[in-house]
Amino acid sequence: MSRVRAFLGQEGKVVDFIPYLSLKKTSDLSLPISGLGREKVIEDIDYYLRNAVNTNHPGFMNPLWGGFNAAAFAGEIIANITNTSMYTYELAPMATLIEQSLIKRMCEILGFSNGGGTLTTGGSNGNMIGMMCARHHVEPLGQRRGFSSQKLMCFVSDEAHYSVLMAANVLGIGYDNVIKVACDEHGVMRVDKLEEEIARSRNNGFIPFCVVATAGTTVRGSFDPIRKISRICGEENIWLHVDAAWGGTCMFSPKYRSLMDGVQLADSVCWDPHKMMGIPLICSAFLIKRPEVLRRISSHGDDAHYIFHEDHEDVDLGRTSLQCGRRNDALKLFLAWREVGDAGWSRLVDKYMKLAEYLEEIVNENSSLEMISSRQWTNVCFRYTADGIDHDQVNIELRERIMKNGNFMLSRSNIGDDVILRAVISNPGVSEESLGQLVEEIITHGNDILRGIPF
Repeated sequence: MSRVRAFLGQEGKVVDFIPYLSLKKTSDLSLPISGLGREKVIEDIDYYLRNAVNTNHPGFMNPLWGGFNAAAFAGEIIANITNTSMYTYELAPMATLIEQSLIKRMCEILGFSNGGGTLTTGGSNGNMIGMMCARHHVEPLGQRRGFSSQKLMCFVSDEAHYSVLMAANVLGIGYDNVIKVACDEHGVMRVDKLEEEIARSRNNGFIPFCVVATAGTTVRGSFDPIRKISRICGEENIWLHVDAAWGGTCMFSPKYRSLMDGVQLADSVCWDPHKMMGIPLICSAFLIKRPEVLRRISSHGDDAHYIFHEDHEDVDLGRTSLQCGRRNDALKLFLAWREVGDAGWSRLVDKYMKLAEYLEEIVNENSSLEMISSRQWTNVCFRYTADGIDHDQVNIELRERIMKNGNFMLSRSNIGDDVILRAVISNPGVSEESLGQLVEEIITHGNDILRGIPF
């Protein structure tokens, strides 16, 4: 328990960094023929926590999530204790009602007055379901006859998440049929280029069937112009899916919801509460304006007479899901939402944006740092700089030193040809103090590299 309390605390390091081969050689990972007993389990848990990344630490700013939510954690425990699956009301009565309530509320926030949806395994799965719905929209008979997907063309921004390529692979559309539309200098999809690519595809005999707009890109946190894109999709009869896995939480904030202006005009949206809302992994929603389309692409369950029966046909969540067995991810979100309400989520968004603005100001005020992109969301993209250096190599080494030091964890990414440092503010432990300490450590490591001081 002491190790658990220490892990949930905010002292110490983000991680005691150990290289892969060293950790592998020193860890006992054997699976015994005869059990080793409960005491060994306690030792294993202690060893695991000793070598785990503390995602609750204020120095944790690497991925698009972080921190600890006590109410959601309680929901996670109860969901595991009850150990039900979400495919029928019979097995999960309260969990079914809770998930339906969550989906309805999230649809209301987006402006899908009669919408529906399902909780999924993450934004990648949500994007794939959106593309499946788009494919059904253009080829409704394909579900029985099979799809001739080689002529279908999907359009995404040049900075969209790689999951669109994954979906193209799974759905048989192919990587080459995912057109990456050029972005402007802020990482935002250019609408004029989208129109050109759609016209070019039609002229070459292809069928444009889906546009995936991104609300919060992975690296820069950029938001594509949904309203303008929706106008094109409406004119061209193309399904518009919005990947709001990262940026969807902006909808709670009266100050920042304009980032997703026009989202009510989309056909479907994915949104991950396990990101900025701080719900433990995994908790992700796929939301759709016309629920009957989702019901149609999930109709494979109609043959499962051993699971689904007529008395709950309009209630069982398995009829609108690609999964059969599915864990209860609704309860943890429900309890957290009940605790803080819409207003609490709004304050959280505003707090994170204020902290991101603070970090941006520090970067701009320091002659050894420079912003590499403008900022729309809580992604802060910058690098260490000095005259006459190889910026890429210096920042690669600098980030490695930060990782090995273990006080902070931020990601290394690319914007164009430039290697950059990306700090993401999505952790309630982050403060102005911890951001100031991060900048101090970056400057110290950068200066040491320039002076040739080994780590």
